[in-house]
Amino acid sequence: MGEHVLAAVRTGPGRTELREFPMPELPDDGALLKVEVAGICGTDVKMYAKPPFTAPVIMGHENVGVIARAGRAFTQRHGVTEGERVFVEHYVPCMACEWCHRGEYRHCEATDWRTNPDARRYGYTSAEHPPHLWGGFAQYMFLPWNAVVHTVPAGVTAELAGIATPMSNGIEWALFEAGAGYDSAVLIQGPGQQGLSQVVACRQAGASLIIVTGTARDAARLELARRLGADHVIDVQTAGTAGALQRIREITGGAGVDIVLDCTAGAGTAPVLLGIDALRRRGGTLLIQGEMATFPDFPVRKLTEKAITVKSARGHSYRACELAIAQLASGRFPLGLLATHSFGLADADRAIRTVGGERGEDVIHVSLLPWKDGPA
Repeated sequence: MGEHVLAAVRTGPGRTELREFPMPELPDDGALLKVEVAGICGTDVKMYAKPPFTAPVIMGHENVGVIARAGRAFTQRHGVTEGERVFVEHYVPCMACEWCHRGEYRHCEATDWRTNPDARRYGYTSAEHPPHLWGGFAQYMFLPWNAVVHTVPAGVTAELAGIATPMSNGIEWALFEAGAGYDSAVLIQGPGQQGLSQVVACRQAGASLIIVTGTARDAARLELARRLGADHVIDVQTAGTAGALQRIREITGGAGVDIVLDCTAGAGTAPVLLGIDALRRRGGTLLIQGEMATFPDFPVRKLTEKAITVKSARGHSYRACELAIAQLASGRFPLGLLATHSFGLADADRAIRTVGGERGEDVIHVSLLPWKDGPA
């Protein structure tokens, strides 16, 4: 094992540099992960273009790798051994608060960089904090005693395990938050990696009807949605909002859907308004993820009249991750089709821009492979 670790470091808006960091000395309750895959999502694209911090950051919060070295206390605490493949959640929680005892690490104050300047979270924490390796865009990543790790079953490849984060989000948002289940009628807006993961989660849970909407440029993704279990897909760009709503009513016999999962990630107010109208007459659930700066004339009255429950989505729980990994291991769905692109460490900038659509490629999930030489 070398004396230094190579990492791709975000040094400013839209800028990445390859830097070397010293190989950390491990405490007895720490470990070192040899990173095999660091997934890239839409949040990475936003934070790359407009970083919330001026400090240098090793990005990468969807991380899978092999335990390269581990202290005895770490292996006893986590039940892992050196050489074992694991998926690492990006939260580094306190393990003492109420949220942590529930396995809801995303709500722990120790992980919330928005309110806690000393928060620890992979892909977000400054590389200036020793031992520096706080992100997956590196050959190795440091795991403290309170890292949250999940064992990857034999037979699940590193790149397939790299889909665990969007898959766990899909399970968390669709099943735990929105309550999709047996005989549910679900509308999923946006066929990106989160939306496609929700198709799988809803189908696995027994939903009787799954409708997925997208735009003209999502043609390949909409077709993949069908392969993963969607009953109907709608091109809202071609049909228009009114036409899409009419089609949803035709499909549901005028009843509307029980649940709307908005995965359009800040595409404006139109998807939310369509979702409200597409819900059944009484008691539906609208789940929104992404950021929306303003929403003038929000139709509160319509929500009240239809008794709609509105929820927001962010992150995942420990339980959702375990179910996601089990789903990947089951082989029931062709989830490997979500992994469309991979890049080496030197191409981190290109990888992020590919996810952001700057290269005009049909991309769903991009993997950064720190030990890979070039793109594929």
